[in-house]
Amino acid sequence: MTTPQKKRKSRAAAPKFNVGDRVAERPKSNYIPGLRPASREKIALYSVQRYGVVIETFIKANVSLRRTVETKYVRVLWDDHPAPMEHAQSRLVLADELPQVLESYMESIGG
Repeated sequence: MTTPQKKRKSRAAAPKFNVGDRVAERPKSNYIPGLRPASREKIALYSVQRYGVVIETFIKANVSLRRTVETKYVRVLWDDHPAPMEHAQSRLVLADELPQVLESYMESIGG
């Protein structure tokens, strides 16, 4: 006989961003060793720092056989893009905090 499992309360914190917040993408490494110059040029087109405004926050549930994981997402209207895009909250930072995040990132990769 199996016992019913208790449903856990979500321990997730409140969303990090609010509607109307100005955000930027977190820095990401664009260096790939051994890459041809032509390929580097193609990658460079998509390596521009983006800024935008949060227009919606929501949670997506990823359900598997063992558990459900809830991940916070943000819908952002980027300055250089006409349509809103969905991003995991963890990939974004408040635009005001970007200089500190960049400095920390550069220190972590030895730059």
